[in-house]
Amino acid sequence: MSTDAQLLARISSDTTGEALRELYRVYAGELYGFALNALGDRGTAEEVVQEVFTRAWRHADAYDPTRGSVRTWLYQIARHAIIDTRRRAAVRPALALHEPREEQDPEGLSIERAMLGWQVAGALEKLTPEHRQVIRLAHVQGLSVREIAERLGLPEGTVKSRTWYALRSLRLILEEMGVRA
Repeated sequence: MSTDAQLLARISSDTTGEALRELYRVYAGELYGFALNALGDRGTAEEVVQEVFTRAWRHADAYDPTRGSVRTWLYQIARHAIIDTRRRAAVRPALALHEPREEQDPEGLSIERAMLGWQVAGALEKLTPEHRQVIRLAHVQGLSVREIAERLGLPEGTVKSRTWYALRSLRLILEEMGVRA
């Protein structure tokens, strides 16, 4: 199994596209959640995710592992794509792809949300793989307990308890990081 950095390094020479598909499988769901939270529109969030992976493919050689993880790099690309999307919508409001929100977030609040998202992503990495998996399936992909149980081949009670312990652990990790609800 390749690391994310190895997959990214292979993207430009991978004629099969498997390296990019693997990165997409790993990160598309959480990037979609990030974009949806920032933009409030499913279609626009999907477009942002596609743009993130297009930019990652075009500029894979620009990734510098000394500056952060592949996840951090992809979130940075997503942040820029979200800003670009907002600017395009502001310039051409009649062509905006979604209804304006009742409360437009001031730019400072959006940045705070992005920072919180990165902190949560960092905290998720500290969870066990099993706990991280149920959190992502439930809260990023929006699956029900039954759907998670079917996907993982586990009893529903196991999924419920694993989710409870995962959320508890996540809360403790975030508190240690100084994040308060």
